[in-house]
Amino acid sequence: MLLSDDEVAAVATAETAAHLTDGDEYLDMEHLDQGMQRADRKKSPMGRVLPKKSVHEDTWKKILKQLPAHSGVKAHAGDR
Repeated sequence: MLLSDDEVAAVATAETAAHLTDGDEYLDMEHLDQGMQRADRKKSPMGRVLPKKSVHEDTWKKILKQLPAHSGVKAHAGDR
């Protein structure tokens, strides 16, 4: 509902990527409670992520406002 048609297309394209680049910010759509995360050298869960780079900055901010408050960017969930 927050994404434009162009952003939906960009997200669909991002889902087919093999991995995110180190440092890319993303949301794991199955674990939104973990907030914004940052990709590292390990494989990211590409089939269920929303990469920040696939949406407009204003849209990204709107999405983050919809999430519960978090204390900053977290590392990839697999790193814990």
